[in-house]
Amino acid sequence: MKIKSILVILFAALAIYPMLGQQRPLGIEQAIEMALNNSEKSKITDTRVSTAGYELKSTKSHRYPDLDLSGQYLHLTKANADIKLDRGDTEQQPAASSPDIGYLMIGQAKASVPIFNGFKTTNLIKASKNKFQAAVFNAKDEKQQIALTTVQEYVDLYKADISVELIEDNLVRAKQRVSDFSAMEQNGLLARNDLLKAQLQQSNIELNLEQAKKNQKIANYKLVTLLHLPTGTLIEIQNNDFNTPGLLELNDSIQRGDLKALYFEKEAAKNQIGVAKSSYYPSLAITGGYTALDVENVLTVTDAMNVGLGISYNLADIIKAGNKVKAAKSKVKELEYTMDLVKDQIDIQIEDAMQNYELSLKKYDVYQKAQAQAIENYRIVKDKYDNGLVDTNDLLEADLDQLQAKINLAYAKADISQRYYELLSAKGIINTAIN
Repeated sequence: MKIKSILVILFAALAIYPMLGQQRPLGIEQAIEMALNNSEKSKITDTRVSTAGYELKSTKSHRYPDLDLSGQYLHLTKANADIKLDRGDTEQQPAASSPDIGYLMIGQAKASVPIFNGFKTTNLIKASKNKFQAAVFNAKDEKQQIALTTVQEYVDLYKADISVELIEDNLVRAKQRVSDFSAMEQNGLLARNDLLKAQLQQSNIELNLEQAKKNQKIANYKLVTLLHLPTGTLIEIQNNDFNTPGLLELNDSIQRGDLKALYFEKEAAKNQIGVAKSSYYPSLAITGGYTALDVENVLTVTDAMNVGLGISYNLADIIKAGNKVKAAKSKVKELEYTMDLVKDQIDIQIEDAMQNYELSLKKYDVYQKAQAQAIENYRIVKDKYDNGLVDTNDLLEADLDQLQAKINLAYAKADISQRYYELLSAKGIINTAIN
């Protein structure tokens, strides 16, 4: 019977084990790296770069010759053929009977090699190269945002974890206080009203703990989803990521991907001006071909090779090109103004991020003092309460102040790291700094 009970417990444990969340230690930089490799946004960004690369290769293929192969077989019914050949003599030739033509077969191969088209192909390739570079730097900028989002989710989980930890610790003291007050009330040493106040505070702490646990689960789920980890994974935050506030070195360089992307978009727009101007020029190409022809009972032609120079000039395009050139130039102007606007916005973002970072350092110093003051205040109030110099309200309030001071300090420590990464993001170097 005892062995049977052990087996039941063992099987139950094995059944429950897969349901338990897998604990996974994870540092903030490791989380960023995973997000850049696994997140859907990152994959979409990489795909856009690949698409731009294929479009560039497609544009480059315009330099290659055009080669067309064609063949036809036509069945003819009751075709009349009047063949007139100049034989070079003056004698009257007898009329020949009309041949019976049942089919016509034609085979052709044509090749065309562009020589000059007003620099259209050259400018199209340059524009495509610049668009590819713009896609690369847009991808870099988007990955900066992915990294920053990961930092925010990671910090949120840290705050949720520390809240649960501190509230649980406070709840232990609240329960012990209720237990002590109950014994004192039963012995007539404490008014029932004071016991009820302690019990009410315990209930409030329990509610706050449940809310904190809910926030913890949501924060963990969001980060797990972002990193594409297995469902049910419990991420273990590495607290050492938040242990050196104020000691992080800042890089003065600015490498904003969005600004560089705009630069290459502007260069591509300049290339489009050249594309539009190509209509002012004729197009030249070397052409060559081969033709084979078979008309039943009439004519057979083989090895008919041809080579020549083709020229085309669309006069209507000359008129239309003027507006196209103006539109392309206007696009360049628009992008120049956009770059100036983005530069101003970047300067504002960097200054705002710098001020937020410096403010987080100052807040941390203040909250360090506040925590020490709250702890000392609780100790003094507790001594006074034990000596009957203050009432229960003062004790409970001092206890809550102590809890809030500890939470504020933990949050301030996390905010320093978050503000630091926000500053790196504003400078466009968050991923560079990590690598």
